[in-house]
Amino acid sequence: MSPTALATAKSNAQPATPKPFLIIAGIILITFAMRSPLTAVGPLVGSIQGDLGLSNSMSGLLTTVPLLAFALLSPLAPGIGHRLGAERTLFAGLLVVLIGLILRSSGFVFTLFAGTALVGAGIAICNVLLPGLVKQRFPQKAGLMTSVYTTTMSMCAALASGISIPLASTGNWGWQGSLFSWALPVLFAIAVWLPQLRSAGSASVKHAGQKKQPGLWRSLLAWQITLFMGLQSFLFYCTIAWLPAILQQHGISQASSGWMLSLVQAISLPASFFTPVIASRLSNQRLLAAVIGLCSLFGFAGLLIGNSTVLLYACLLLLGVSQGAAISLALTFIVIRAQDVRQAARLSGMAQSIGYLLAAVGPIVVGLVYDWQQSWTLPLSILCFVSLFVILSGIGAGRNQTV
Repeated sequence: MSPTALATAKSNAQPATPKPFLIIAGIILITFAMRSPLTAVGPLVGSIQGDLGLSNSMSGLLTTVPLLAFALLSPLAPGIGHRLGAERTLFAGLLVVLIGLILRSSGFVFTLFAGTALVGAGIAICNVLLPGLVKQRFPQKAGLMTSVYTTTMSMCAALASGISIPLASTGNWGWQGSLFSWALPVLFAIAVWLPQLRSAGSASVKHAGQKKQPGLWRSLLAWQITLFMGLQSFLFYCTIAWLPAILQQHGISQASSGWMLSLVQAISLPASFFTPVIASRLSNQRLLAAVIGLCSLFGFAGLLIGNSTVLLYACLLLLGVSQGAAISLALTFIVIRAQDVRQAARLSGMAQSIGYLLAAVGPIVVGLVYDWQQSWTLPLSILCFVSLFVILSGIGAGRNQTV
């Protein structure tokens, strides 16, 4: 073999991307940065409210602002990722999260909300681009990698909400030190992600010569995926916001209702991991989506009845399984229903913009209905009704087709 041919063979044999373990580590750390800054706030709201003199409505905005940022910026992220490359855009998203975390913990009302908005903006970018990156880097293992990062998100969410108060009680940290501590994992994620910048922009070059893709907003399948993502987000955030209050109406103490919400999140972890693996091995996911939706329907219907402790725990089991599986299946749909990496990013932007808009308004709507009725009967009936549409949209999204 001639020297030129040998050099060509070596060049072809070399991987086009950095070592897989660095990519996997980077994805895992990015998912940590995507959830822990959000769920760390809830337990500290009382302390923040007391120090800064915030009203209840202003305090509620701390959890709503990131969701609105997700809804507004998700449609823009695919275009930015296409121009700059997914790797560079994810890196920029991490930097925005870091700046937001620093501002948020500085102790002033303006910086608190400005930092929260920046945290939401940075996470929105990562939310949208990760499914496309998984499709690009792990086309044969997309289900497994989706399992890894969705399960990591759930674990980090639970961890951050659980240790925020202990961190605030450490020395003189307070709520500011507790919130600032989540900048350290983001710094670590930035450091580990640096090697990926060498391959940045490859996706953009790869698709530059392709003709313009049809509009997703006119695709029935894209809308079915979007509705599945949005409606399951609606149910999840309503559960997080109101499940303790619903359980207390059934005679459960305040402390016990909080632990029961944690139980739902714990149950969701195995469901979150195994669902994408199962989904990727099926020719279509219609039955899987229907079963997930039925678990949600029966879970909320059981809370509507709630005439025994055994029934309540059965409902928590069903809700944990359905909510862990639903978010994983929604993200899996984005990966497997897209024709290529660019389309996966665009579909992710569409689904998550609508999804997080519904997530932002869901708890508010349910709360208003409860205030009107002073009973959880109608709100739970609404959640049952939404679960029916999760089934219908999931059956449509589960067809063995691409957008």
